[in-house]
Amino acid sequence: MEACHSPQQSNVTSYGATTVAIISLEVFVGMWINAFIVVVLCIAWVKKKTLNSNEKILLLLGCSRISFLCFSWVSHIISIIYPNFLHVQTIPQLLASFGTFFTYSNLWASACLCGFYCIKIANFRNSFFIYLKVKIDRMVPWLLLGSEILAVAMGIVIYDLMETALTGNLTSTCQENFWEAGITMEKHFFSSFFLTGFGYAASFLVVIFSAAFLLFSLWRHKCTMQTSSMKDLSLDAHIRAMKSVLSFLVMYSINFVCLVLTIVYTTKKENVMRLLISMYLFAFPGVHSLILIFSNPKLEKSLLKILSCVKWVFSIK
Repeated sequence: MEACHSPQQSNVTSYGATTVAIISLEVFVGMWINAFIVVVLCIAWVKKKTLNSNEKILLLLGCSRISFLCFSWVSHIISIIYPNFLHVQTIPQLLASFGTFFTYSNLWASACLCGFYCIKIANFRNSFFIYLKVKIDRMVPWLLLGSEILAVAMGIVIYDLMETALTGNLTSTCQENFWEAGITMEKHFFSSFFLTGFGYAASFLVVIFSAAFLLFSLWRHKCTMQTSSMKDLSLDAHIRAMKSVLSFLVMYSINFVCLVLTIVYTTKKENVMRLLISMYLFAFPGVHSLILIFSNPKLEKSLLKILSCVKWVFSIK
């Protein structure tokens, strides 16, 4: 009779080793980039005793992405190197719950940032839009608090659904009702997948509409400047802004597709598609945060100052 595998036993394949190596590198780089944003903003907070609305969103986004990268990395390490831990009671529920919380926190902070840029930069004569533009600075803390409450609530709901599904499966299996157990598992997992996908889609729609309105406003403003023969410098600035928003929209769209595919490939075994999806999901927080750094004068100036100091140190050696 075969001995049961202990949770501590490691069984790493070449696929698993490759995945761990690539993801670890992406997590290391992404954490440093987001840690830079958090440190610079915290220093500014201490000096000025306050942060503007944009900096508040960036601070939460940086913290949420660091947490997301740390937890997702640990979760992947456990699933690849110590897969038997996933069969320990409450471990799958906790991983699913915390994973949902950190993912939602990251996504909705990004959505808040995109919505904030849209309201602040875009120009429309609609009375409701003008009202939002006036009140947005007061609304930002509440929006950020609401996004975190939503993330916590979804994490609790996913934990409860996973607990119900796994407990029901254990009971049915013990009673040898395997067919009923399978139906129960599918029903509860479908509910958790549906809720997760709905949250992804809602944040994606916020980004889509915000980016569309902002691109339309910038395009209209660019056309106005071209017809009125304004300075090329201002025109170039608006074109750069449009390219930045469009690039973020493309990146976020691919990120959304990858998140949906993670739901589809949850029960699949090791394959190249899962590796590619994981690579992009782990690369997105770092790459997008790097774009945010170079689109923010304060963060860009601090980064260039640090890089010049590093270059000077290495030149001395």
